[in-house]
Amino acid sequence: MRTEGFRRLGLTVLRILVVAAAYFAGGRIGLFQQVVIQGAVVTPLWPPTGIALACLLWQGLRVWPGIALGACLVIQSISGSIDLVGFGIAAGNTLAPVCAFLMLRRVGFRVTLDRLRDGVALVFLGGLVPMLISATIGAWLLLLTGSMPNSGFWIVWWTWWAGDAMGVLVITPLLLVLRMARLPSDAYRWAEAAALLVSAFAVTLLATSSGLALLFLVFPLLIWAALRFQLEGSAPCMLFVSAMANAAAIDQDGPFDHHTLVEAMANLQALNGCAALTSLLLSALVTEQNIIRARIEQACQDLAEVVERLAPGKASGWPPQDEDGVEAKGG
Repeated sequence: MRTEGFRRLGLTVLRILVVAAAYFAGGRIGLFQQVVIQGAVVTPLWPPTGIALACLLWQGLRVWPGIALGACLVIQSISGSIDLVGFGIAAGNTLAPVCAFLMLRRVGFRVTLDRLRDGVALVFLGGLVPMLISATIGAWLLLLTGSMPNSGFWIVWWTWWAGDAMGVLVITPLLLVLRMARLPSDAYRWAEAAALLVSAFAVTLLATSSGLALLFLVFPLLIWAALRFQLEGSAPCMLFVSAMANAAAIDQDGPFDHHTLVEAMANLQALNGCAALTSLLLSALVTEQNIIRARIEQACQDLAEVVERLAPGKASGWPPQDEDGVEAKGG
């Protein structure tokens, strides 16, 4: 019994360390696209929130210390040290995904994302609502400590919240679908997947590098991916679109040229939000309809087999026939 207890404890500690490492790695990747607004370091897409929520959905609440540890390590890597403000921000970054997990579990969320209600729950209960916690705690701590002026509170708060929410809407579905992804089963599907990949690269590059307002071109691409490949296709496309758009907005290039940084961030988050909602909800809706259709077809097949077994025929001796196999007439 004692050996079994030590083994379980060791596995739990290992899971916590893996979560902390994943959170830290996601944070370092996210910081490649950081911007400084009113003295605060924020990102338009913060991957650690999506990583944290996915880990909680897989492993449960027991891995929350890994999120806290990873958040502290990221903050230390930014400022070189961590103080009470840093611990407070880390607490907010831990509390937000934990609250998201609890709310999703409360409504019966399924990680397969095969129902429209699961997509809606992930958008609102996983991303938009709980990320208000981390943004509010972080922005208030920076304001109270004088790290940013009073006039910068709302823009920092909004950018912080949008970055955390987009981390959930973009990264969490991608991580969840990776565990269920299956390779195409025939040559036609492989060809279509290759065409989607090439189109995603070409269309996104054009939309984010052209000085014309062509960002809307990514929506037919996301709709194609969602309709034909569901989340397995739309989640990677959404990540690619968001990463390319983030880079263009930070550099104030392409369609974000001649805009201030704040204006570019506003346009960027409008694009990211609409694109994420389109890809996630449409994928969930198509998946749910496919499952319902498959169940109806299976029910019809089962019913046909039952009718075939119960239908009268030669094996049951009805209707009565004469010696020549002709149905006997009643008199």
